[in-house]
Amino acid sequence: MNILILGSGGREHALAWAVKQNPKCDRLICAPGNAGMDAIAECASIDIENGGAVVEFAQENSVDFVIVGPEAPLANGVADRLREAGIKVFGPSAAAARLEASKSFTKEICDASGAPTAGYGHFTDADAAKAHIRANGAPIVVKADGLAAGKGVIVAMTEAEALDAIDDMFGGAFGGAGAEVVIEEFMEGEEASYFVLCDGKTALPIGTAQDHKRVGEGDTGPNTGGMGAYSPAPVLTDEIAQKAMDEIVNPTVAEMAKRGTPYQGVLYVGLMIKDGQPRLVEYNVRFGDPECQVLMMRLGAQALDLLLACAEERLDEAQVNWADDHAITVVYAAKGYPGAYEKGTVIGGLDSTQEDSKNMVFHAGTKAVDGKITATGGRVLNVTARGNTLAEAQERAYAMVDGINWPDGFYRKDIGWRAL
Repeated sequence: MNILILGSGGREHALAWAVKQNPKCDRLICAPGNAGMDAIAECASIDIENGGAVVEFAQENSVDFVIVGPEAPLANGVADRLREAGIKVFGPSAAAARLEASKSFTKEICDASGAPTAGYGHFTDADAAKAHIRANGAPIVVKADGLAAGKGVIVAMTEAEALDAIDDMFGGAFGGAGAEVVIEEFMEGEEASYFVLCDGKTALPIGTAQDHKRVGEGDTGPNTGGMGAYSPAPVLTDEIAQKAMDEIVNPTVAEMAKRGTPYQGVLYVGLMIKDGQPRLVEYNVRFGDPECQVLMMRLGAQALDLLLACAEERLDEAQVNWADDHAITVVYAAKGYPGAYEKGTVIGGLDSTQEDSKNMVFHAGTKAVDGKITATGGRVLNVTARGNTLAEAQERAYAMVDGINWPDGFYRKDIGWRAL
């Protein structure tokens, strides 16, 4: 098969790495890709948010299967255009991608399907939103309704912080994403991520993970896109996972089908768990980043078979073969992230890193310049390892980190601490 993966981050490098191991993969193309993907696949420069351009490229290159990594192409209907052209694709339609692209739409689906989630209000007017905050007090959660590249959620611990967030959102800090806001009750508990493949009818769980959102050790400091992750998530026991399927996932999939917008792709189910009861925090319509890296590390070559079964609507005959193992990923970020940071700094030591089925450095924001790997983003590398225990995986990952020479980068030294 000729396979095209859309995206340029650590998530897409991990997907490419897993897909490449499957003998069904004859030719692998990543667009636009990064320095890490360039080492294992062909990289192509196309506008991945332009459905017409993606279809044209796929046809010219006899692509059999397209895997969409990030959310923006999905929200822009790239999967729809590929399906119309008769090209197999992994990823939901634009209508179904509203589960991530609109927070208020997700709440509407929860209301209709009875899925347990936080109480909320939906506002298009700043004064009404502020009145709601004053009436409810803090802590409270303020979310930009649309896609804000993972940055449009403010967990406000004080009323003043929440009111400032309203000013920021309606003032254009998140562009069009903040033209409407959803304000939610603050949920207490432990957060975990549940990943489920859906083919429109059948939902198949493919793993659990927990990530570390805060920039500093001990989960302190500002929120980031994720400073590390591990799988499986101990808090998501079999019993709680089954509850999440019965009360949240299956009712959502049924409601989406009932509305004529069946959900096809991966559903990232963000859960808050307290006293054995899961509640929905949010849905994402793509693999999490960096959670995808630990899932792919554990799934390996079978990932392609599962994604194909999903695209071909035959998940009812698919099964996941899990080893009794653990994986962990440590994000190596540019100094200054999540604020301003320098681009173009050189990363050394990657050539001497051992890479195999248990040790991988997935590239997130990198580019090869004059034979050297340079940093192009905030989150730059995902140093990922597998082990029989989480402690073993953690030890392996940090041993790899020690071999990387990048004075302009930093990482958390306690990824996995909550589980360990």
